[in-house]
Amino acid sequence: MAQEGTLTSPGSLEGTKEATDACRFERDPFQWDAREDCQVRQILDRIADKWSLLVIALLDEKTLRFGELVREIDGISKRMLTVTLRNLERDGLVGRTVYPEVPPRVEYELTPLGRTLLATTQALVTWSEEHQEQIARARQEFEAAHGAD
Repeated sequence: MAQEGTLTSPGSLEGTKEATDACRFERDPFQWDAREDCQVRQILDRIADKWSLLVIALLDEKTLRFGELVREIDGISKRMLTVTLRNLERDGLVGRTVYPEVPPRVEYELTPLGRTLLATTQALVTWSEEHQEQIARARQEFEAAHGAD
């Protein structure tokens, strides 16, 4: 059942065990977009985003300030970092602490939920490192056969 004060559509399973079970047991990935009560696609879109993965990896062992994150993530704009951090905070993966100083100091850290992603993130990095040469060869072969677009 939805928590008191939470708005859901009539008959919605959102936030219920039934909704979780529907997502868990329905294995057709092409149905993720069609199922109103399953947010798997939205979650995957968020955590698989290239900026989100970098933020999660950087916050692995330490708390960082906004400026430190901007310096560490090559190519990210301040606007995109702001959006990424806000979305990760909204999803409960990143915590934001504001210190009442002048100027205000804001720090970001992974929440316990965000820390559960670290093994998965590291597995993706490891897989990429192990297969980067094969992928580079496949790209070269594809471009040779199809021409560069």
